[in-house]
Amino acid sequence: MSDTQEKYVHSLKKIKEAEEKVKTEIGNHRKKIDEELKDLQDEMEKAITKSKTEGEKLVESSVERARQKAATETEKIIKDAKDKAKTITTQVNTQTVQEIINILLKGMD
Repeated sequence: MSDTQEKYVHSLKKIKEAEEKVKTEIGNHRKKIDEELKDLQDEMEKAITKSKTEGEKLVESSVERARQKAATETEKIIKDAKDKAKTITTQVNTQTVQEIINILLKGMD
């Protein structure tokens, strides 16, 4: 083989080696990106699950606060109604006593 041919073959071998090296690097880079994408997807799924759980807890606590507020307001309304009923009963009893006294006083005339 001539010197030119040997240089040509040597150049082809170098090109082939460079191609193989780039191919390997591309494959490694692709694997790395695939792993990063998988990790990101896993993190995203965890974040979604965490957000969903936190949202459910927030709804539950809001419902519980609303329930407690409603119970407090109901108790207040019931207490007010009882107080008013006592006042009305007291007024009726006072009126009744006054009427009885009036009847007795009329009977003494």
